[in-house]
Order: sequence, then structure tokens, then C-alpha cells
Amino acid sequence: MQSEMTTLDPARRAVKIVRAAHLGMCFGVRDAISLALEESRRQPLTILGELVHNESVVSDLRARGIGIEEHPAAVRTPAVMITAHGASEKARDRARAHGLEVLQATCPLVHHAHRVIQQLVREGFHPVVVGQRGHVEVRGLTEDLAEFDIVLTEEDVRQMTERPRFGVASQTTQHVEKVRRLVESIRQRFPRSEVRHVDTVCQPTKQRQSSALDLARESDVVVVVGGAHSNNTRELAATCRRHCTRVHHVQGADDLRGEWFEGAATVGITAGTSTPDEMIDAVENWLQTNL
Repeated sequence: MQSEMTTLDPARRAVKIVRAAHLGMCFGVRDAISLALEESRRQPLTILGELVHNESVVSDLRARGIGIEEHPAAVRTPAVMITAHGASEKARDRARAHGLEVLQATCPLVHHAHRVIQQLVREGFHPVVVGQRGHVEVRGLTEDLAEFDIVLTEEDVRQMTERPRFGVASQTTQHVEKVRRLVESIRQRFPRSEVRHVDTVCQPTKQRQSSALDLARESDVVVVVGGAHSNNTRELAATCRRHCTRVHHVQGADDLRGEWFEGAATVGITAGTSTPDEMIDAVENWLQTNL
């Protein structure tokens, strides 16, 4: 069920504003933020990287005195926190080698993906991760592995070398249909190999993707709210473009432009799993005021 609001000014053409049934922050992101704030009240804290991929959240954490550093050598607090995206054991060991207390805000569903990959390796499968090469979550999933493949396109699959057994998992925020297509491509490319796929796309991502698809089908324009570096937000925008030609990914209300909505009768709003409620509300308020 979508959430609907319609502009009430009789001098304006009525525009229906619709929120996706599932949008915005997931429990893993909310928990990570709460944990960081709680720990920062106990002792000075630095987060290794962006706790979540949303610029306003990161700015707010900095304003509250929480440090953000990419490398342990730059940390000047006694404790560091691993982000919601997780990290490898090697990364945690590097932090400990600098004498730092290592705390974790890793999403439980990312932990699950780590365990899945480790189990596949123990059972003799060559690990394949469907994900964005270089993304912090994908680095965390692969850095402890002796060998692995990362695939995101059909060309990546064509570059793979034949193995007797492939074990496929994915970055938790990938589009589930993309993952299935790539798994099938691996099976077709290596018909003599055993290919086992364990679905590690998280439930909040699936819910938001499904809701975004429904939203796009009924909207003339869709606004996708989320960080510029947020993979799940980009995937939501890509999902919406399958059924709506006018899709705009914005980080906040200040990015909106009136000309985007000319002639639109229905405007949809969805948001990535790291997008704060207040940013979604601000976008909706802008639409209500300006359309």
C-alpha cells in the first residue's frame, strides 16, 4: 500500500505525491548510528570510513565530535568503530596493531553474508561475489579470501576461469534479479562446473526494490532520495527507470528542480536504506509546496 498526499491549493493543478510502501533507513543503519552515538558518550570515538553512505549522517556524526578516518594510522582516539558495511579480519587486525580498541557496527545481514562465503569456501567452492568492486562491503567480504572473483557484469563473467565448483553470494544491496541473471550466466559459461548460489541480498533491500518497482509503474516522475555513494540508492534509481523515464536521484530537497515535474500528475518518492526520515520529509514538503 503506497502512502499518498495530494496538493490542496485550488489555484494549482492537483499533483498526487506518493511514497513507496517501503523506503528509507533499515534497522541495520539505525542500529549502527545508535551504537556510534552511545559509544561516543562513553569515550572518544573514531569511525573507520563512512558509518553509512549518507553525507548528512556523516556530517551529523562529525558535529557530535565523532572522528571519521579512512586509515588506522590517522586515528587519535583510543577506540575505532567498523562501519555498518563490515570489514575483513585483516582490516580489524590492522587497527588492533595500532593499539586501538575495535568496535563493530556491522549490520547483522552483512555478517550473514560473511558467514555464507566462509562456509562455501570450507565446503570446497571457489567464492564468487556479485558486487561493486572496491565497495567497502565487497572489500570486507573478500579481503580474507585466498582467491575469489568479483562480478557485476556479463563481461566480468566472461573473464572468469573455469573451476570445478563455484559458490556465489552477493553484496547485500545488489538488485536480486541482477544477481540471479549473473548466476545463470556463470552456469551457462561453465556447464561442467557445480554452481551453488546462496542468496545474501538483504530483506530490506528486496522490500525497497519491490516497492520502488510498484511506485515507478504508477508515477510520471520518481524522486529517489539518498547519498551519492550509496549503492542501494543507485540500484533503486535503476529499478525505477525500468518503468518510469523520469527518475531523479537527489541527496536532499535542495537538489530538486521545478522543471523536472512539468506535466506530471503523479510524483513518487522512494529512498535508500541509509536515508534519514527527515530528508525524505523535506523532499515531500518541497513537492507539496512547489507543485
